[in-house]
Formats: sequence, structure tokens, C-alpha cells
Amino acid sequence: MRKALRWLLALAVLIGTLSGTAAGAATAARAEPTDIKDRLLSIPGMSLIQEKPYPGYRYFVLDYTQPVDHRHPDRGTFQQRITVLHKDTSRPTVFYTSGYNVSTTPARSEPTRIVDGNQVSLEYRFFTPSRPEPADWSKLDIWQAASDQHRVFQALKPIYGGHWIATGGSKGGMTATYYERFYPRDMDGVVAYVAPDDVVNDEDSAYDRFFTTVGTKECRDRLNAVQREALVRREPLEQRYAQYATDNGYTFDTAGDLDRAYEAVVLDYVWSFWQYSLLKDCDTVPADAATASDDDIWKSVDTVSGFEAYTDQGLAQYTPYYYQAGTQLGSPTIHFPSIERGLIRYGYQPPRNFVPRSIPMRFRPGAMRDVDTWVRHRAAHMLFVYGQNDPWGSERFRLGTGARDSYVFTAPGMNHGANVASLVPDEKTLATERILRWAGVSSAGVARAEPLARFDAGLDGRDTEREPALRP
Repeated sequence: MRKALRWLLALAVLIGTLSGTAAGAATAARAEPTDIKDRLLSIPGMSLIQEKPYPGYRYFVLDYTQPVDHRHPDRGTFQQRITVLHKDTSRPTVFYTSGYNVSTTPARSEPTRIVDGNQVSLEYRFFTPSRPEPADWSKLDIWQAASDQHRVFQALKPIYGGHWIATGGSKGGMTATYYERFYPRDMDGVVAYVAPDDVVNDEDSAYDRFFTTVGTKECRDRLNAVQREALVRREPLEQRYAQYATDNGYTFDTAGDLDRAYEAVVLDYVWSFWQYSLLKDCDTVPADAATASDDDIWKSVDTVSGFEAYTDQGLAQYTPYYYQAGTQLGSPTIHFPSIERGLIRYGYQPPRNFVPRSIPMRFRPGAMRDVDTWVRHRAAHMLFVYGQNDPWGSERFRLGTGARDSYVFTAPGMNHGANVASLVPDEKTLATERILRWAGVSSAGVARAEPLARFDAGLDGRDTEREPALRP
């Protein structure tokens, strides 16, 4: 009898345990959030700043808690801004970064339209507001930034379980490439637009060769003449610059003085034209610089280069870029054979000149060599797109033995806004097909080799992101 009672008691306990477990599981299942906003906010460290409506999507501006130092995550955190353009968790996801600030206006990168997917966009660390306080600038490097992306991917992958593609243009293309180098198992593909690859910082002859052949001789002569004339007329135009600075409250502490800032703007003129303009835009350049008015010279330089660029106020937003250019990324130095030496006082100034002296900097030459070697020999599922007339493409990523299913294409006549749509037809078809395949799209979709989403002027109609002055 006692044995029977013990057996019944044990059975009751077992049934109670199973019932409790089942009830707990059912409760947990009921508690699992289903709304995408709730799912995003259930991620530890994720907080909502704003949700903005957009037809066919949900769009969220978020903050995510990141370690200042991924090697020592216990040594402080900061809030990193991200946005999520949500279409459906069953769709592929594109991981986008510009390498600078993140826009909080709904927009779609080209790969996102091609795969008709979701888009996660990340602000680069140390661009405000995604800057630790106090800022330890030694923690701004390409590995730490790649680790930011890796951690965001790990947080979102359980929600967006499909294929992922990293993308970005210019410094964003560099960022996507560095992310792939350090975390090659995260993404299913990479689309890097107009990404410079400055392997040897002191060897920049490729840029000089570019400027002797780009466009037409007539256009090159026009641009060179305006640039030279702006230096010939330095005194009257600097007087105008001083008044311009006074009227707008601009100062020149970081650059050193107005004279240095003025020359930096003028020496950017030809480069900036080819970076953002097309050959047909040469018609907007004064045809005879020698007889053009001071106002015409000023307006042309201001339109192309921007006189605000090297003021303290213009530089402040881009301090993280100049810091990286002077510590890891490298920066171009070009020469000006059409301008007499006596007209140029400072030449192309190094990034150190555009970062406050309170921030220490030391260049580490091995970083770009490491990435370049990795891309040449270990790239897989990577697409690089360049513009024929973009000066930043003078030093570009190239593929070598060991690279698999990877491509480098050049869009004829294009500038820093080159994209897949601007490639010649055969390359455009191949590039689109590869992006779709990497994104895990059905074979029927891949075979069409066309963007799966219709053009949306609100999401897709934005101009090339323009960074004033000489920044990729």
C-alpha cells in the first residue's frame, strides 16, 4: 500500500512538473512579441528614438548600446545610432553604412531595391551623436568599427534570419570591405561602391596620372585655369572670404588661419569637380578665367569646393574622418603642374592639419596593406563598382589569385555616384544577378536579373551623398 502511495505521489509530482513546464512554455510562447517594433526593442541595449511612417515599410530610428572597446567590453559603453527600414522578416537584409553619420530619413540603397529587402543602416562610431563621452580617440579604428557592425548583426540576425548583404559607398564601401575582412562569416555578399584603397600612403602618382587624362583637354584646361586664377587673385578673394566668415560666424583655429583654409578650398577645386560632376558640367565652368570677374571665380570655387569646408564649423562634423585618414586610411597628395610654385604656399595639407591638436594622432601604415592583401587573395562574393571619371578610383581594390565569385567593374563616364545601374549592359546584368543570388532570392528572380522592387522616388531618388571638400 505504501509502495502504491509512493508511486502515485511520484506520478503526481511528474505530472505537475510536466504541466507546469507546458504551462510555462505556453506562457512564454504567448509572451513572445510578434510586432516588429516590440521584437526590436526586446533586444538588450536597443532603445527607440522614433518611428516614422512610410508606405509599405516600418521605419525605426534606434540607439544601440555598444562597448567603447570591443576588446575590453567592461570599460565603458556608448549609444550608437541605427535605423531599420523594415519590409518583412522573410526578406533578405542589406546592412548599409555611409562611413559617416546615418540619415534618419527613410531611404533605400541600390542593393536593397535590387533584392526588395530590409535595410539596417549604422552610424559610424565617433560621428555625433554616436560618440563616447569622454572620447578616447584611440578606440576609433577599422577593427573597432567592424566589431560594431558584427555586434549589430548578431543582435538582429535572430529576427532577420535570411541572407544579409553589406553595402556602402565611398567611405561606406571601405567600411563594408573592412567588415568583411574581419568578420568574413557574417555576410552572404558585399557590394562596395567607389571605395578607395590607399595601400601605400606616400605613393600617390596614380592620382597625378588620372588628372592628366580625365575628361577632355578643353575641360581640364578650363578647370586648371580657374584654380590658378583663384590663387592669382588671392588678396581680393581672401578679403571676400574674411567678410564671408564674419557674416556667418566662421573661425579657422583648426586649419590655422584663413589663408591656409582658403588655399585648401582652392586646391580641392579640380578634384571636387570630377568627384561630383560629369563631363557635360564643364559648360558651367568659366570659359576664360583670366577675364572672368572676381565674382565668377568665387562662385565657381564655392559651388564646387565650398568655402565653408575648412572653417572650424565645417571641419567639426568630419573630425572622425580626418582622424582615420591620418591614422589608418591614408590620404592622397597630388601635384599641380599647371600652377607656378610661387602661387602655392602650403600644398595639399595632411589630415593632421584638420584635426584639433588636442587629439593625438599616429599613422599606422600596415592597416590598409592587410586589407588589400586579404581582398586580393581571399575575397568571396564581393562586388566593387567604380566610376571612370572619379579621382578616388585611381587607387582601388583589385582581385588576385584566390578571390572567388568577386568582381571589379567600372561605370563609363561616371563620377563618385557610380552604381550598378550605370554599368554597361552585360556587367549590369551580371552584377544584378550576383547580388540576387548572394541574397538567396529564388532562381526565377535571379534569372530575371532586374531589381525586384519598383523605383520609389521617395526612397531611391536621392542624389549622391556629397561630402564637401576632399573626403571619400
